[in-house]
Amino acid sequence: MKRGWVIWIVVGLVACSHTKPFGHKAPPQQQAATNVQLAIEYMKLNKMVESRKTIELALQEDPASADVQLTAGIIFERLQEPAIAEKAYAAAARIGKTDPNIQNAYAGFLCRTGKPAAGEKLFAEVATNPIYQTPEVALVNAGVCERSTGDMLDAQRYFNKALTLRPNMPEALLQLGNLAIDEGDGATALDYVQRYLAVNPATPEILWLGFRAQRKLGDTTAAATFARRVQTEFPDSAQAQFMRSGAER
Repeated sequence: MKRGWVIWIVVGLVACSHTKPFGHKAPPQQQAATNVQLAIEYMKLNKMVESRKTIELALQEDPASADVQLTAGIIFERLQEPAIAEKAYAAAARIGKTDPNIQNAYAGFLCRTGKPAAGEKLFAEVATNPIYQTPEVALVNAGVCERSTGDMLDAQRYFNKALTLRPNMPEALLQLGNLAIDEGDGATALDYVQRYLAVNPATPEILWLGFRAQRKLGDTTAAATFARRVQTEFPDSAQAQFMRSGAER
């Protein structure tokens, strides 16, 4: 199954268009902000041709905007054009060097595109930035980045750091549970599942982990209970489809 990532990017680009007197054209920065908003909406609707055209207009109108460059990075990454995406993300990070949210987004891109050392370093910097309001998110992202390289000890260290800041953080608990089950430790994995479900709503990922942990422990009845929950509560999930395929892990 694919490993999950905490959401790298919160696109907080609230661009408002203000009515102008007839015959007066809005300034380029305002036009760019409006086009950023439109490009994001097109992307949400999976209208990527329109999204691309609109973000290209925004880039022409206000290339010095970190928000415009960041949105371009997101869209071109979605379009699987990594070279253009990297240029846009790098520009956003350079222009928005004091904005930890933009740095967090760029770190995620680096990790996803084969530069985990640079991504992990940037995540660690974001986590210690005093104006960043959710350092635990950057710590989990750094852990996921490290896990992708096979460095499980550093990954575990980051996940545990996140839990010291937010003891019931669902993604940190899930990631630690996945590390445990990958090491063959069903009991520890199940403990993380139980801690997760005690304070957080169920997800297909945590129920799938519970299923795997109980199977590892040899409790087929409890494993079947988790399996039923996946199928009934999240029938369209990748985990449910995986189970229906008859594949085992």
